[in-house]
Amino acid sequence: MKRIGFLSFGHHQAVPGSLVRTAQDALLQSIELAVAAEEVGVDGAFFRVHHFARQLAAPFPLLAAVAARTSRIEIGTGVIDMRYENPLYFAEEAAAADLISAGSGRQGRLQLGISRGSPETAIDGWRSFGYAPADGGEGPAAEAQMARDKTEVLLAALDGAGVAMSNPAMTGQSRPVPIEPRSEGLRDRIWWGAGSRATAVTAAELGMNLMSSTLLTEDTGVPLGELQAEQIQLFRDAWAAAGHERTPRVSISRSILPIIDDETRHWFGLRAEADSQDQVGHLDATTVARFGRSYIGEPDRIVEELAADPAVQAADTILVTVPNQLGVELNARMLESIVRDVKPGLGD
Repeated sequence: MKRIGFLSFGHHQAVPGSLVRTAQDALLQSIELAVAAEEVGVDGAFFRVHHFARQLAAPFPLLAAVAARTSRIEIGTGVIDMRYENPLYFAEEAAAADLISAGSGRQGRLQLGISRGSPETAIDGWRSFGYAPADGGEGPAAEAQMARDKTEVLLAALDGAGVAMSNPAMTGQSRPVPIEPRSEGLRDRIWWGAGSRATAVTAAELGMNLMSSTLLTEDTGVPLGELQAEQIQLFRDAWAAAGHERTPRVSISRSILPIIDDETRHWFGLRAEADSQDQVGHLDATTVARFGRSYIGEPDRIVEELAADPAVQAADTILVTVPNQLGVELNARMLESIVRDVKPGLGD
């Protein structure tokens, strides 16, 4: 049986119809939605991280709070932009959140999606956080390399590598020391948000799980599901070639909006046909992307359409993007319908 998680961007703005008007609303409702999702049988609560925007930003306080209020559901991100991160502080915070989740439920609940990041509201916002590409590099390639360099430091730290030298005046010797705290097995629960087939191969070579979104930053003229299925197969082939011992996990995101009552019909009914096809456009001034369609309609119709999506069949985890500004109660009802009416028809 596939895992079903939700993915929230945590939008908050005082606009008509929004039940999430402030950052506090977004954070507290994110916690409540995770609790409600666990109660109806959802497998994962995942949160998007954006900076300089009216969305969720600092993930670890939220993840720790969700961990303390739940006991079974996986808790994760989709994704954290590594251009903005100190990898050693990241490793400490991640381990602490994972240990809290294990203390309030089962082991191994934290699942962290990271990536090079997407276009942000602020120009080079990561510079304001104190970071810059090595050797004064500029442009997308330098930014991508900066994210990869930080990721390799993060993975080594989570593996327990010595990342500083101990002070012999305090320890009696000088030796490499790892970060503390550490959480066993967390290294195997890091996912790379791959926007292309090539970056999926890199993720496999580095031993990270694959997280693929509702878009890819390339277009070959085929539907997103077909392109993602190719991406997933390339990832698995590269994983096998790298000789990793464990079996990797693969998630994809989908917009799934079941029409189950008058309220959902009011919000989504008119979108059912308009959003039934992929779109191709520009993610920024230079990047062409293929954006996936939405799956809107009666649950049985959604099951048929998802069954024809080859990436849905290839992935083990489906992250459902939620319209969080419509509030906890409506999103919990839709998630309950997806678990009850859609998930059993998606296969293993």
